[in-house]
Amino acid sequence: MLDHDLPRAFDELAGAARSLTESFESDEGEQNVLDTIVAEAVRAFPDADMASITAFHHGEPETAAHSDPRAVEIDRGQYQAGTGPCLRAAETGDVVRIAMPDAADRFPEFARHASAFGVGSYLAAPLRVDDTLAGALNLFGFGDHGFAAAESHLITVYTTLVSFGLRSARRYRHAAEQCEHLTTAMRSRAVIEQAKGMLMAIHRVDAETAMRRLVTESQQTNTKLRDVAGRFVVEVSSRPRTAD
Repeated sequence: MLDHDLPRAFDELAGAARSLTESFESDEGEQNVLDTIVAEAVRAFPDADMASITAFHHGEPETAAHSDPRAVEIDRGQYQAGTGPCLRAAETGDVVRIAMPDAADRFPEFARHASAFGVGSYLAAPLRVDDTLAGALNLFGFGDHGFAAAESHLITVYTTLVSFGLRSARRYRHAAEQCEHLTTAMRSRAVIEQAKGMLMAIHRVDAETAMRRLVTESQQTNTKLRDVAGRFVVEVSSRPRTAD
């Protein structure tokens, strides 16, 4: 990338950010978001031909998303060797920018493996969202340009946007799940109280006895308490009314 390419690069980055925002706000699941991240990375970085995301799960690296199956194979070579630029970026928190001739000295096994797939340049940046998603964003170039210094700064901006978006999306989904659980709990409590009230009125018993009857029925039929209560409410409500 040359200096006069920077305006175009920033335009591409802005376009990628817009696409990512739409993906973060969608309900299509996190995997779809990760797939969008690598696809937009290839679009935003002119020298990138492939991209992948390395994520650590229980201390072990794996490729969480990729734009090309060849990227997965190159990543796997690093994981098996226990060293490579994507692992270095994830472990140190530093951007790693390297061309294959230089990689041969620093990461010989990676260089041989990547060169076999035609990769001549590599750029990796640390990516940390939270304790369950941390690793690196990896860019692969078939040219021997080694990626420009400016792209090291651009990928830092990109991963910052990605981290913020993923973190916000996760928090939103967690809040939505909590809200759904609370709503379900309130509905369950309401139908249980309704069933208890009906039992008290029909059998002229106190609240404790009515509740005990519901619990006993739940245990004997191996049915959730709210389902027992709901079934009882429906049964009583559907009975024909007797004339006064």
